[in-house]
Amino acid sequence: MNQQKPRKKGKGKIITLIVCCLIIGGIIGAIGVSCASANKNAEATATTTIREGQRETVAPLDTRTESLAVLCASGSKSSSDETEKTTTIVEGKRETATVNVATIDTSKVMTAAEIYAANVNSTVGITTEVTTNYFGYTTTTPASGSGFILTEDGYIVTNYHVIENSTSVSVALYDGSTYDAKIVGYDDSNDIAVLKIEATGLTPVILGDSSQMYVGDQVLAIGNPLGELTFSLTGGLISALNRQITLDNLYLDLIQTDCAINSGNSGGPLFNMYGEVIGITNAKYSSSGSSSIASIDNIAFAIPINNVKTIITSIIENGYYAKPYIGVSISDLGSDYHGFGLPEGAVIRAVQEDSPAQEAGLQTNDIVTHVNGEEVKTATEFKKKITNSSVGDVLTLTVYRQGETIELQVTVGEQQTTTTTETTAQPQQQQPQQQMPQDNYEDYFYNFPWEYFFNR
Repeated sequence: MNQQKPRKKGKGKIITLIVCCLIIGGIIGAIGVSCASANKNAEATATTTIREGQRETVAPLDTRTESLAVLCASGSKSSSDETEKTTTIVEGKRETATVNVATIDTSKVMTAAEIYAANVNSTVGITTEVTTNYFGYTTTTPASGSGFILTEDGYIVTNYHVIENSTSVSVALYDGSTYDAKIVGYDDSNDIAVLKIEATGLTPVILGDSSQMYVGDQVLAIGNPLGELTFSLTGGLISALNRQITLDNLYLDLIQTDCAINSGNSGGPLFNMYGEVIGITNAKYSSSGSSSIASIDNIAFAIPINNVKTIITSIIENGYYAKPYIGVSISDLGSDYHGFGLPEGAVIRAVQEDSPAQEAGLQTNDIVTHVNGEEVKTATEFKKKITNSSVGDVLTLTVYRQGETIELQVTVGEQQTTTTTETTAQPQQQQPQQQMPQDNYEDYFYNFPWEYFFNR
């Protein structure tokens, strides 16, 4: 009887050990790959950012219910016949805008079309006959300008230079009717005149506040450029404020605009985008000195309405403008003299006899540096202080005289303007001659009273 040999167990243990090692190695390898992948993802997340737009998705063309005014789609092929072409015209369904011509809601910004429709009946064309004398020969020539209706009973505002030296004035309304006009009064120093026509039920403009205008604000002008293109609308921006301009030896503080302003626009209204009059167009800058042949575009000027409201009211109520005055001729000192220790201010060039200035003790070559404690650096600023005062006001003037500073009290007097003008030998210019302010160095330098100021 054969006895069974016992099995050797060592070989089985070795196989089992090998299998376990393989399994453990696989697990460790899988964990390593997973960690490496995780590290790589983490590194990518830390260094890469993808930004997604927030814009709303545009629907496909065939799902849009609104489109541009006209959309043409041509050349689309049919599935049944590739050579067949179709054309589709898609029309917009926007409601037509309507313009309210009856009223002006000055609390809301209006479109240019709305402002024109609401104010064109308040704008007028002005035609004048001017008699001039050339070397003994008398001739009558027509001139034209613009204006606007201020009251429903026929008071009209325009520029003084539009009616200057005129022998007759007529006014044309937008509806084609014409009227003979009477000159109620004017202020030539501010280039303002008031006319009157015998009519009622007219459409007046609404006056705004020019002090609330800023550079960059949109403005519109209605007028009669060239005297033929009647009731034209132009638009632009306010280019500058408080622009000090010399027109026919007048110092004016004006609004500068790039609206198209030409001969014939003078006296017309300048509107803000609320439909209010904030200025009166009166000049276009010219390199030749005459705006009737102006060659520079996009530089035009208007009188701020706030500067002349009081003047207009005085003319309507009294038939004349009780102009405040002190009786002096003034000019700028000029920056060339500041190096000699002279202060900035308005130089008194002449003092009228029996005037408030003479009574106060002002003298020729005095330099006025302050009015009621407020600094004045130019003749225009000094003139503005006088213009904005009322008859009877007492002004305290700080004056530099012969190296000393003194104070003088001057009582503002009244200078009336009438409706009578003298005919001169100069032809009527629909727009005034103009130039940018400049100092007369040849006259002022060589005749400068050095010994007066420096007490030599």
